[in-house]
Amino acid sequence: MPIQPLVDAATATAALADIKPPLSPQEARVEAARCLYCFDAPCIMACPTGIDIPAFIKKIAVDNVTGAARTILEANVLGASCARVCPTQVLCEGACVMLDLEKEPIQIGRLQRHATDHVAARGIQVLHAPAVKSGKRVAVIGAGPAGLGCAAELARLGHAVTVFDRKPAGGGLNTYGIAYYKMKPEVSLDEVRMIERLGVEFRTGVEVGRDVQAADLERDYDAIFLGIGLGGANRLGIPGEDLPEVIDALDFIEWIHTRPLADVPVGRRVAVLGCGNTAIDAVTQALRLGAERATIVYRRGREDMSAYDFEYELAKSDGAHFLFHAAPVEVVGESGHVAGLRLARTESRDGRVTSVPGSEWVEPVDLVLKAVGQEKQAALLQRIFPGLAIDSRGRVEHDPQTMRTSLPKVFAGGDCTSGGREVVNAVAEGKKAARGIHRHLAGDTVSGPVQASRLGVAGPPSGSGFDRPIRVHELEAALHKG
Repeated sequence: MPIQPLVDAATATAALADIKPPLSPQEARVEAARCLYCFDAPCIMACPTGIDIPAFIKKIAVDNVTGAARTILEANVLGASCARVCPTQVLCEGACVMLDLEKEPIQIGRLQRHATDHVAARGIQVLHAPAVKSGKRVAVIGAGPAGLGCAAELARLGHAVTVFDRKPAGGGLNTYGIAYYKMKPEVSLDEVRMIERLGVEFRTGVEVGRDVQAADLERDYDAIFLGIGLGGANRLGIPGEDLPEVIDALDFIEWIHTRPLADVPVGRRVAVLGCGNTAIDAVTQALRLGAERATIVYRRGREDMSAYDFEYELAKSDGAHFLFHAAPVEVVGESGHVAGLRLARTESRDGRVTSVPGSEWVEPVDLVLKAVGQEKQAALLQRIFPGLAIDSRGRVEHDPQTMRTSLPKVFAGGDCTSGGREVVNAVAEGKKAARGIHRHLAGDTVSGPVQASRLGVAGPPSGSGFDRPIRVHELEAALHKG
């Protein structure tokens, strides 16, 4: 039978409420006062975007919440999203010195949310682009975390930026692919609007390679950033995979973000294939939307899963079942719909997983969600950008310092270069690429009295007979001052 919605709107809204509710102003001040404000803070070192965490927490403690938000967002333009979705337990909070004192770590994520929510709710724009512009134009392909991190940094450095994305709204996985109980899509869309106010142009519903060609971008823009992320879920390669109730886990999560909650169809018995964090998001939301039984099927053991331990515990607390050392052999159909999942026991030998002969059985399910990794988009990228170098694992080759690819005007970052990491890593790579692009556009030096006076940097003295070159650090300072 086709799957149907199983709960009403009120039940779904309550079930998918924020797993970490916001702190009240008093709670935030009390929590901030616990911080030791370490001089050599390990929490800063653990943050891929290098947020000055003690500084923003101190500002919350003295009730300068806007200043705290400015400190956060200047380092990480997606600070509101990251406050909700970062695995803080293994990053900043996992490095907190309070743990060495056998105390609870400072709730850095919730304090970060408190500050960023403060400015978002009041419409306070704490980031600004310089009045003096560079005259350079950059095209950013992909409006996910890497693209947004790159676009915002470039705008703050004085460049004109246009972001292209095939989806109808920007934000990438932050808008479409994060568990609803972690973050509502409105948070991501608010961040997109904040970046728009920096002067960044968004052209959504536009697919590069279809609606606009790479050759046009190379002609019309001074540099290009690739932040397209990964593709759809990998195929299983088993019979029955094309039945209508076999769905990518990310597509299921996107339904939750784009449809009324009471209209999201869910199976009564759900199987989620894979054991990463996306699998946890999928199985937990299926249960919260009314599934009677939801099971994660993983061909290896618990010790091999890529999901964080705290995510695993969350799924178990919500009633998820786990079948380790089991692999799908066939999706069993009945009258054109999913009726079951044929599984086989597995064993590992020398790192290889094989099925145990004669161990097959059928689990009754009516919805199968695939969370077995996403396809690399190497073929698409090479078709759009002939000559773009791709490594043996399908990732874009790049200079790790500047994020420049094998094509001189093209830079890249995020999942297309890393193969898939956290939101905060993608933002950091986008920001790093923006700095690489900035230096590329400056050619390391910008010479001449006309450029110097236009950028607000002192030019050569009159009649000196030479043009003093403007160094990159001076250009950055002038643009920020502007």
